[in-house]
Amino acid sequence: MAPSPTVVRVHDVSKRFVIYKDKSLKERIVNRGRSKRHRDDFWALRNVDLEIGAGQTVGLIGPNGSGKSTLLKTIGGILQPTSGTVERRGRLAALLELGAGFHPDLTGRENVYLNASILGLSQSQTDRYFDPIVDFSGIERFIDTQVKFYSSGMYVRLAFAVAVHVDPDVLLVDEVLAVGDEPFQRKCLDRIRSFQQEGRTIVLVTHALDQVVDLCDRAVVLENGHVVVDGDPVLATRTLRNDFETASQAERDEKARASAPPPAKVTAVRLLTADDTPLTEVAAGDEVRVQVDVEAASRLDDWILGIGIDTAAGQTVYGTNTQMLDVRLPPLAGAGTYEFRLRHLSPGAGDYTVHSAVARWSGPQIHHLPGAATFAVHGDGHSIGVLGAEPTFVAD
Repeated sequence: MAPSPTVVRVHDVSKRFVIYKDKSLKERIVNRGRSKRHRDDFWALRNVDLEIGAGQTVGLIGPNGSGKSTLLKTIGGILQPTSGTVERRGRLAALLELGAGFHPDLTGRENVYLNASILGLSQSQTDRYFDPIVDFSGIERFIDTQVKFYSSGMYVRLAFAVAVHVDPDVLLVDEVLAVGDEPFQRKCLDRIRSFQQEGRTIVLVTHALDQVVDLCDRAVVLENGHVVVDGDPVLATRTLRNDFETASQAERDEKARASAPPPAKVTAVRLLTADDTPLTEVAAGDEVRVQVDVEAASRLDDWILGIGIDTAAGQTVYGTNTQMLDVRLPPLAGAGTYEFRLRHLSPGAGDYTVHSAVARWSGPQIHHLPGAATFAVHGDGHSIGVLGAEPTFVAD
């Protein structure tokens, strides 16, 4: 199969912003040209190379301040690179930030025509699309109200409705879908999937990594303005999550050093097979042994030990503890190792973390250790989601 034509080409792009230290316009004018002591150069992008083919859905992901939105705005032509070039092909629609392109003193109706004209539609074309735009947005009652009175959700509804009805070849979306309510988010995702089926190109900036895996056929990880991974969404999101976990662990360690130690704490969690082999991958129906090391600074009575399994996005999909199991733990002074056995575990494909916590039997939590262990489940391609099963189809 012939490769799809390139619709976006980013070549050796760098983008610099100047951060002024002066507190007022007067100080900036007085100090202008004196020295660089009154300003800092911040490079949001450094030597970025990227090619996006027609019909691809590409997720731009990374920590806050990594350059994702700057790159998207550079692709959209809103920002010009300090160096390097950006080439685009076809009609482009951009949904880059809340209310971008809207005039607050104009009504929703007037802003539809204004926005559509910016995106390249004539008035007669906008007339043809107007009713579907308003119907999709769901704000018919307020279409003749000035948009400065709109809620953030109404802004997004109308802006997205315009963007997806102007027949774009390339759609740029920057995190704004998180603002709408859940039914509207589902409607937006359905429209994005229909765009994919039609062979349109989508570039998406989001912090919802599970959404990247679900929607995108390619993911680009940016850190400090550099591309560090460009490829399979599962591998890209796993790399980013590992980086997040490393940073989070360093932050937890720093907080632990600065705070008073708890009377007891979970020090380690290990996942093992039945024959004591360390476990990093789980298949449907496996038995998993979860060993937990606990350390008490003084005698610990009437206490509970618990474990839980979380998705990579932090949603707990399984949890249990000794109180739920009606087990009274003996007093602990010093260190001890305890074990939960999880039989017939059948999570869906994905990456998971295991947390553990110590609490009083009828009191508060003493210590919680998130992300204490990790494991992966590799699916067979027959299903998605956090639950595992053996699906079959029976025809009548």
